[in-house]
Amino acid sequence: MRIIDPKTTPTPDLHQFLLGIVAPRPIAFASTIDENGQPNLAPFSFFNCFSSNPPIVVFSCNRRVSNNTTKDTLHNILATGEVVINAVSYAIVRQTALASVDYPKDVNEFVKTGLTPLPSTLVRPFRVKESPAHLECKLQQVIPLGDKGGAGHLIICEVLRIHIDEAMLDEQGRINPHKMDLMGRMGRAYYARASGEAIHTIYQDTRQLGIGFDNLPDSILHSTVLTGNNLGMLAAQPERPSEADVLGVKTEQSVREALAAEKPLEELHRLAQKELAKENRELAARIAWLGEYL
Repeated sequence: MRIIDPKTTPTPDLHQFLLGIVAPRPIAFASTIDENGQPNLAPFSFFNCFSSNPPIVVFSCNRRVSNNTTKDTLHNILATGEVVINAVSYAIVRQTALASVDYPKDVNEFVKTGLTPLPSTLVRPFRVKESPAHLECKLQQVIPLGDKGGAGHLIICEVLRIHIDEAMLDEQGRINPHKMDLMGRMGRAYYARASGEAIHTIYQDTRQLGIGFDNLPDSILHSTVLTGNNLGMLAAQPERPSEADVLGVKTEQSVREALAAEKPLEELHRLAQKELAKENRELAARIAWLGEYL
């Protein structure tokens, strides 16, 4: 593997290596206002949610590598202690990218990007009407991480109010990720779209102890068919299938065909793999364990 030493790697190169590895990242489309009432709009991809009680979101406004200056967003949030973080959907990602341009301080990015300023309810900065969700925030703390170009400022904010477009919600009142259609930032010019086939449902009950890889039989652990993800699903089962349950699947037509094949173990594992793809974990485990009885 290639080794990257942060101490000897130029900051622009190191920046791209980090962004290519820590990805995709959500985008904080930050709306601020200065002490004179001048609005500012800028995207930041060093962003995440770090607490729900109290509700805390954190983003970083880095010093520019080229001239070691800071952005208007940092100045504004230090001056007013307020910010609105707008979610970035696919529908506005190009306008969001345009807002990343270093316009002069007296230029209104709402005007340049064609986005609509919407009054907030608890803070002074505007919300972005076209965004599917808005977080009205007050500043808790700014933590400088260095004084050279590329150094970040961790901006820790408490969420005072959340606004969500009702069209983004499902029947249970929960956010539907396909409707939100959010965009994530990666390295260089790459983005990720979080909807459609890009979204995977992976349910893991953290209260239930799985048997683990160390309790998988060798015939499964060293399978030439089952993938690491397949093994992970089998290892997440709370217990090994009983001998009676395993032998009981021999009556299934598909299992009988697999047992009659030239390589029955591989065929059993292919059959188990198909059941795992349908989330039929218990049946898949019984079929996979049948290889122990060949």
